[in-house]
Amino acid sequence: MKRRTLLVAASFAATAALLLTACGSGDDGSNNSDKIAGADTGNASPSTSPSTSENTPDIKRPKMVFPSDFTMEFDRAVPSDAKQAAALTDAENFVRAINYGIVRQDAEDAGYKFYSTPGGSAQAYAKKQIQQYVDGGWTITGVQRYTRAKVEMAGDGSRASVSFCDDDSKFYGKEVKTKKILKTEPSDKDYYFFDIVMTASQEAKGLWTTDTIEVQKEATQCKA
Repeated sequence: MKRRTLLVAASFAATAALLLTACGSGDDGSNNSDKIAGADTGNASPSTSPSTSENTPDIKRPKMVFPSDFTMEFDRAVPSDAKQAAALTDAENFVRAINYGIVRQDAEDAGYKFYSTPGGSAQAYAKKQIQQYVDGGWTITGVQRYTRAKVEMAGDGSRASVSFCDDDSKFYGKEVKTKKILKTEPSDKDYYFFDIVMTASQEAKGLWTTDTIEVQKEATQCKA
């Protein structure tokens, strides 16, 4: 099994519409993926792709340190527009925080809550993702590679639509107790397309939080 078993298919246009309607993303509760990810929480080391927004002096961001056998790679250029860059970075931070909650085996971890809008569907989504790992006795290992990032601003610039691809072909599950890695053969199920709606925080200048997240499974358009 894979991590993203609570996903819904969505087009980028549908996500852009959310910017105008403020509708929440759905969650079908299905469980038809072929991998679940896992990683040892020992030998912790910093993520190889730290957020550039961690340098924002007025924001006390949660520190997320991952084990040495897990890496998130974000292959993208930094947008020239400051708001677009901040929205993209914190969308990545939200995804990173879900993985961090899995590594910590804590469905109430503060990381994903920091990077999501309180009461929003994205926060509920993150909790469910983490909880199914905790319940299954799994954690994460391997490499996730994120590419083809795109950001579109809406309205007065306080909301943004962020999208990117995810290649999980080298991302696996690991049983917490036995350390057994749950490898499978590469397939179209290794690829996902993310649509995320972000909102500029009213409390912390420079922080963007995730309102909704929709993920297309078997996103073959994301294959290299």
